[in-house]
Amino acid sequence: MSLQAQVLAKPSAVPGLSVGSVAPDIDLPLLSGGTMTLASQRGHPVVVSFWGTWCPPCRDEFPQLVRVHREQAAAGLRVLAVNGLDQESGTKPIHKFVERYAATFPVLLDEHGSMRQVYRISGLPMTVFIDSGGVIRRINTGPISAAGLDSGVAEIVVRGR
Repeated sequence: MSLQAQVLAKPSAVPGLSVGSVAPDIDLPLLSGGTMTLASQRGHPVVVSFWGTWCPPCRDEFPQLVRVHREQAAAGLRVLAVNGLDQESGTKPIHKFVERYAATFPVLLDEHGSMRQVYRISGLPMTVFIDSGGVIRRINTGPISAAGLDSGVAEIVVRGR
């Protein structure tokens, strides 16, 4: 099975991560330059989306991430989009993708798949909802609907107040 087929396969569980545990830190370079950590977002509810430009379900849900960020930023919500750069052909397609959807949230580059290993990702997309204290409140493996995204965000924004 090709690497892309393995990554697209929907995982049945995410071993090593659990609702109620503190989210593992993320420390990666930004597409726009510099670096960012998940720890630096403490005090804010955070949606972390693991995605790739080549992943059809990721392309389908990216506009919903843009929407929820736009609608909930004033409530303190942060969206971090973690791209598996090691599975891309370079940063040019990522820049085009982000520009196409006018995403204003940070895009982090997992250059060597380290966060894919830490978060035990075996399929894309994967969305992790983290409350303002850094605790995982929901993990969605595979595609997420607009309603599912809204529900997860409502849970962490309410918890974060």
